[in-house]
Amino acid sequence: MQIEIAPHAGFCMGVRRAVEAAWKIAKEGRPACTLGELIHNPQVVEQLSQQGILPVDSPEEAGDRLVLVRSHGVSPFVLKELTDRGLEIMDLTCPFVDRLHHIVADASQDGTPVILVGEKDHPEVQGTAGWAGGCVYVVSSPQEAEALPPMKEALACVQTTFPLSGWEAVLSVLRRRVEKLTEHNTICSATAVRQREAVELAGRVSTMIVVGGRKSANTRKLFDLCAQKCPNTVLVEKGSELTHAFVRSISGKVGITAGASTPDDSLKEVVTFMTDMENMENVNQETAAEDTSKNDFMAEVDATLVKIRPGQTVTGTVVQITDDEVCVNINYKSDGVIKRSDLAQQDVKLGDEIEVEVVKVNDGEGNVILSQRNIVNRKAWEELMAKNENGEYVEGVGKEAVKGGLIADVGGVRAFVPASQLAPRYVEKIDDFVGKDMKLKIIEVDKQKKRIVASRKAVILEETAARKKEAWDRLEEGIVIHGIVRRLTDFGAFVDVGGVDGLVHITDLSWGHIKHPSEVVKPNQEVDVKILSLDRERERIQLGYKQLQPKPWDNAAEKYPQHSVVEGKVVRIVTFGAFVELEPGLDGLVHISQCALEKIAKVEDAVQVGDIVRVKVMAVDTEHKRISLSIRQVLEDEAFDADNGDLELASEEPVASVDTEEPQA
Repeated sequence: MQIEIAPHAGFCMGVRRAVEAAWKIAKEGRPACTLGELIHNPQVVEQLSQQGILPVDSPEEAGDRLVLVRSHGVSPFVLKELTDRGLEIMDLTCPFVDRLHHIVADASQDGTPVILVGEKDHPEVQGTAGWAGGCVYVVSSPQEAEALPPMKEALACVQTTFPLSGWEAVLSVLRRRVEKLTEHNTICSATAVRQREAVELAGRVSTMIVVGGRKSANTRKLFDLCAQKCPNTVLVEKGSELTHAFVRSISGKVGITAGASTPDDSLKEVVTFMTDMENMENVNQETAAEDTSKNDFMAEVDATLVKIRPGQTVTGTVVQITDDEVCVNINYKSDGVIKRSDLAQQDVKLGDEIEVEVVKVNDGEGNVILSQRNIVNRKAWEELMAKNENGEYVEGVGKEAVKGGLIADVGGVRAFVPASQLAPRYVEKIDDFVGKDMKLKIIEVDKQKKRIVASRKAVILEETAARKKEAWDRLEEGIVIHGIVRRLTDFGAFVDVGGVDGLVHITDLSWGHIKHPSEVVKPNQEVDVKILSLDRERERIQLGYKQLQPKPWDNAAEKYPQHSVVEGKVVRIVTFGAFVELEPGLDGLVHISQCALEKIAKVEDAVQVGDIVRVKVMAVDTEHKRISLSIRQVLEDEAFDADNGDLELASEEPVASVDTEEPQA
């Protein structure tokens, strides 16, 4: 089996640009969403969703998040709606699609009809149709083009990922039906090259593998084109969809290509899997040739001997010991020889009876070659097979990095771990696993040659799934659970609640307004949280932290009794007054008439946002969550106290005495 990869396979320039921009936003932790799926690849969409960048179906679902316009582009009406809502927009429309939009918009300004060749339901086509200034027709076949009404003039352009042959077939019909036809071939050059290379490769191989999302139009077209040249063409989204049985059924050359929305990791996973199988096939063929030669030789030896045979277990007596070898009498015409390296017990003495296995009846010099290690290995093999039958994992140690994978020692048995089975993600450096202990799952066994293929990736995925299931089984909406804060983002805190992470949105962290989750919690902090909602299908958990904290309004009347004077911070100004924060989550209103001693035209004439002010509590309505406050009353009280103080001082001044007695005569 030989493998050939198409030169232009995987992400195109426009898709790569969109994905890289989205990952940059995710790393920055900015709250963001995509209007529709960013690209037609479920793996990429899921990875971005796990980082908080979720797809939404309409502008109203975006909330106040940054909106990423997907690579397929949108109509100008959608862009206007986003702008009217005051949303921040990052336009990631593919440059080729953007060029198509401008061609349609410019050419149809005077009402010229637009004929758009493409798939009616494709988001690129739907978005492009919105840029037409007049009548727009969408056709995808010569038959649909024949059904169009006769036209004196029209513009013809094409979906960027549409097959060139399909565009030319439709164009031949339009040239007959439109008197003055303006043609614009807007097919992406990368798409045309990719399709041409794939068709050429499919014509030279016996099996063709197309990698990409099944929802992707360009991937489906790539598959259809390849299938016309190579009947044995398969479409896979990732390498795990391929099976060993499928690969073993292949005879001849294998071609691999990938759609424009296929990420590098998905393509690498498929290529690595196929390369692993190619390497294993070559190794097996070489070994088979060696084994055939050995078996022929052993058959000749066996024909001359009747007492012992290779693989037979016998008991013998140690009769001689040297630095390198131990001689054992096994009651055969010649003694057997064991190399020190093949001894399971190194402290043997003359006269000891030991159990050994016959490796060779005659090494060419008349010696019988024995081994103790083979017995140990056989027992180890039997134990491995028992564990495999019971579905148990085995312990191994990485020994050597080889082409296509890793050789591991599993209880004395050599196991091959393909590179694609080392970890859930693509492994760049296989050498990093040499010398490391690892838990493995046996995925393939050759009992005749005593060879196994094992997977570390399968163990990780199964254990992760088991931990997740166990964790999910414990979770119920409404319960309080202990967790650990793992990481913070601008939009909330992710909390580990026993093997799975849940999100405490920033609005569920505090009863008051906060700018960042770090104002309430820190990474690695242990917290109690309440499960607000569970989405088991999408594996999402919404948690609440503030719900377990006292509500500010519960004891507001006791903390702020009527006529008490307290300090607060002006947090918001409206036309009819100022809102003063007494504590997080507890605001009171100072009506404009209560902001100053004199009548004012606007609230800003008396206070500004951020001012610390003294206010008097006029009334507390906990039922309707309202507190009436007054700055004016505080000022009047202070003025009254000052006036009384002046009067008291005045009464204490000395008064001149008046003698009212009449003088004596």
